[in-house]
Amino acid sequence: MSVDIDVRERIARITLNRPGVGNALDLELATSLRQAAEGLAGSDVGAVILTGAGRAFCVGGDLNYMREADEIGDAVLRLATQFHGGLEALAALDAPVITAVRGAVAGGGMSLAIAGDIVLAGESARFTMAYTAIGFPPDGGSSWTLPRLVGLRRAAELMLLNERLDATAARELGLVTRVVPDDALDREAGALARRLADGPTRAHGAVKRLLRDSATRGFAAQMAEEARTIAALAAQPDGREGVAAFLEKRPPAFGAAR
Repeated sequence: MSVDIDVRERIARITLNRPGVGNALDLELATSLRQAAEGLAGSDVGAVILTGAGRAFCVGGDLNYMREADEIGDAVLRLATQFHGGLEALAALDAPVITAVRGAVAGGGMSLAIAGDIVLAGESARFTMAYTAIGFPPDGGSSWTLPRLVGLRRAAELMLLNERLDATAARELGLVTRVVPDDALDREAGALARRLADGPTRAHGAVKRLLRDSATRGFAAQMAEEARTIAALAAQPDGREGVAAFLEKRPPAFGAAR
C-alpha cells in the first residue's frame, strides 16, 4: 500500500508509504490519499495526523512516473486531480489536520504539508517549492495557501527562486506551527491529536471553515457568518456543556453530540 491509514480512539493517522523514493507522488499514492481522506467523511474522527514513512515527508511528484507516461500532460492531470481531491477531502473534515514532517518537504510535498491546520516540523525538515526548477508551475493549492501564509511577495520569491528553508526558518516565516526534535515528532503529534480529538469537534470544524472562507468574504459578511455559526453551535450539546463547565469551574466533557 502506498498510503497506510490507522484509526484508533477518534484519531486517524495517514502515512505516505513509499519511503524508498522519498514518498514521491505518483498516481497510486495520490489516489490512495484521496480515498483515505474521503473515507473519513461522516466518521467520528476528531483529529488527523498526516505524515510520511522513512526519512522524508514527501519529495514531490514522481518524475519517473511522468517520464514513463505515454502522454505526460494527461498523466500529470490525472495525478493532480487525485491529489487535489485528497486535499479537498481533508479540508472538508471537521477534524483538524496535523501534518508532521521531517526530512525533504518539496514540491507537492510542501503543498501538502502547508495545507495542514497545524504543521509540526522535525528539526531535519527542509522546505522548498521546487516546481519551477523542473519547469512546472505549482499545484496542491499552494498558489492559494502560500500567499495567505507569507504574503504575495514572499510567496513569489519562494516559487520563482526555490529557496530552501530549514525548519527554524520555515517557522519564523509562518509555514510551520512548531519545531520539535525528530525523535519527538510522532509523540508530539500524537499528544496534540489526542487533545484535539477530546475537544469540541464541531467547533473545530467551524474554525476551519471560517478561516478558509475569510479569504473571499467581506468584513460584514464574515461577521454575519460568525454570528450564525456561534449561535448554532451554542445550542448544540458541546456548546451547552462548555458554558456549564466554565460556570461550574470544572473541565468540560465534550462529545455528547457524537
